[in-house]
Amino acid sequence: MLKCRAVWRKLAPLARSASTQCRHNVKTALNNGRRQAFVPATHMSTGPAGGGGSENTLYVVLVGAACLGGGAYAYMTVRGDSKRYEERISELASRSAKEAPESQPPVAPEPEEAAPTSEESAPVAELSGETESASAEEPVTEVPAEPAAPVVEEAEEPVTETPPEAAEQAAPVLAEAEPVAEVPPEAVEEAPPVVEEAPPEPQAEVLEALPAVVESAAEEPVTEAPPAAEPETVQEAPTEPAVTSLPESAPAPEPVSAPLTLPSHAPYLLIGGGTASFAAARSIRARDPGAKVLIVTDEPNLPYMRPPLSKELWFSDDPSVTETLRFKQWNGKERSIYFQPSSFYVKPEELTSAENGGVAVLTGKKVIQMDVRGNKVKLDDDTEISYDKCLIGTGGVPRNLQVIEKAGDEVMNRTTLFRKIEDFKSLDNVSRNVKSITIIGGGFLGSELACALGRRSSETGLEVIQMFPEKGNMGKVLPEYLSNWTTEKVKKEGVRIVPEALVKSVAFKEDKLEILLKDGRQVKTDHIVAAVGLEPNVDLAKSAGLEVDSDFGGYRVNAELQARSNIWVAGDAACFYDIRLGRRRVEHHDHAVVSGRLAGENMTGANKPYWHQSMFWSDLGPDVGYEAIGIVDSSLPTVGVFAKATSKDTPKAATEQSGTGIRSESETEATAVTPVASSTPAPVMEHKDEYGKGVIFYLRDKVVVGIILWNVFNRMPIARKIIKDGEEHADLNEVAKLFNIHED
Repeated sequence: MLKCRAVWRKLAPLARSASTQCRHNVKTALNNGRRQAFVPATHMSTGPAGGGGSENTLYVVLVGAACLGGGAYAYMTVRGDSKRYEERISELASRSAKEAPESQPPVAPEPEEAAPTSEESAPVAELSGETESASAEEPVTEVPAEPAAPVVEEAEEPVTETPPEAAEQAAPVLAEAEPVAEVPPEAVEEAPPVVEEAPPEPQAEVLEALPAVVESAAEEPVTEAPPAAEPETVQEAPTEPAVTSLPESAPAPEPVSAPLTLPSHAPYLLIGGGTASFAAARSIRARDPGAKVLIVTDEPNLPYMRPPLSKELWFSDDPSVTETLRFKQWNGKERSIYFQPSSFYVKPEELTSAENGGVAVLTGKKVIQMDVRGNKVKLDDDTEISYDKCLIGTGGVPRNLQVIEKAGDEVMNRTTLFRKIEDFKSLDNVSRNVKSITIIGGGFLGSELACALGRRSSETGLEVIQMFPEKGNMGKVLPEYLSNWTTEKVKKEGVRIVPEALVKSVAFKEDKLEILLKDGRQVKTDHIVAAVGLEPNVDLAKSAGLEVDSDFGGYRVNAELQARSNIWVAGDAACFYDIRLGRRRVEHHDHAVVSGRLAGENMTGANKPYWHQSMFWSDLGPDVGYEAIGIVDSSLPTVGVFAKATSKDTPKAATEQSGTGIRSESETEATAVTPVASSTPAPVMEHKDEYGKGVIFYLRDKVVVGIILWNVFNRMPIARKIIKDGEEHADLNEVAKLFNIHED
């Protein structure tokens, strides 16, 4: 309709001019008869001067037909608009009367509300008059103009062109718009206070959206308009008009009501919540203070250190240690196994908006698939997270004996695979409720748990048994003479040792576990702890297309710990290339710290190779402990230099001096300078029955590739430098002087 009106306004002057000329020609023809053909043609003639009358007659007919058609079209349009206007007014009146409560008397403001509509129609009437006068000049079209149609058409335009400034006066504008939006008077009286309480911006949005709704409702047929406006209002408040939903929608833009969502992108994504990931996160933040780091772990806990689970926690006097997870170190100081409290981390849903970045930990989620080309991962709940740089620090899972796995549920339910906080809590509870526990394994973990539980046996009468296939404790690491000495030390802790034990079968009989060895020996116990090694977790290798080393296991990475573009691996799961010792895979706390730190640096562009040799340590109680570095394998040639120990040569004394129970934390940052040998004579005590303190060198092609410091502490930087130099030494007794083991 608006387009027709615009066209008509443009054609009206031409039509009036053509009509005037036609009337003049007709009048002249009637007065002069056929002499009109000889009268000089006017400028409106289509033929040459003095043309025939037939052309003039045809011109008159065409112009008259055009005028008649235009008038007929205008009449039909105006009549249709007038009809729709009357039907709309009737519908509004009937609906207002129907929705008004019967008990409420007629309200006076209703005519007042209708007044603005008539006032707004005043200028429209003037515009309509102009249209009527324009069409009155046309003699052929004598259609009487009806004022109803222009009023309806022009009434829509003021509502549609409501200026944004009207939002500042929400109540008056809303009151004017309500009659058009089918709002009864009683709702209009309640609307202003609600709108005043709403925030200014939501009011403006509602008022800007209201004219469009009113305009669309006015243009649509009456039979289709009510369903578009009523259903939602009827469901929420059947007795109230549609305008009541406007104040409810006003607070919607507020951020408080928005649901919390996990970040869909993380610049630095670390898979696994162990020591390697935490060390990498700390390194990344050190080099890039504004970095945003997301750690995803399937454990329910924040990153924590694992060594105390098999060491200090077992010697705590606190009965609630399984809940607090706080322990006293050998030096008497107390600390938690968690690296940082929860306040240190950013909530995962707030990481994206964190102004200064931070480290967020997403617990209880497991990454099940990696898309290396798309730089994104998929979680076990189908959530996808993209990344710029990614670190795999998934660690490993404890191995189990096949004979135990095949023995059935009764045996499996009475077997602990020690690795996590939950395993420590479970084993602590078991040790207080059973009479016998058997530890299968003679390595670091098995020996530490045997000594820890052995101490408890003297208090509770618990029987602790340790069996292993080697001849002595730590037989795969220590030389035979030192392994035998360690075995006797463990026995003094209250542990029953079963050496050279190969398990043939395990069965549950008469409420006991029966362990049958291949040599026919049989051991009965209540519970089994399987400490037979770690299997690197390489579940993502297939989907990510990463190479797994066939000899050592784990993800195969280069000297910079990089597996693919934008993907690094650190910790137990990394099979890395050591530029000094060749390809290796290490399963120790300090290696997780060193490799995680290096991976974090390289993720920020450091491009450093792995050269810093990680160390590991083990304590057999507070009096005997050792630290090791490099390749320590009892199958290699060894040279040991020992000296008499003093009260200062114990793990307890070492922690008192360093101030920390995690000895690697104090030494990994240290850099060894050229060591100065002691001038004290070096009495060699090789292969004696008493090994108070000393140094054991592991050789490969006459070069030192591994060192164990037996009850010698805070000397690891010297050992690291010896391995890094890679030189042959004619007399290792002289090299042992560098550690000052002969000083009191």
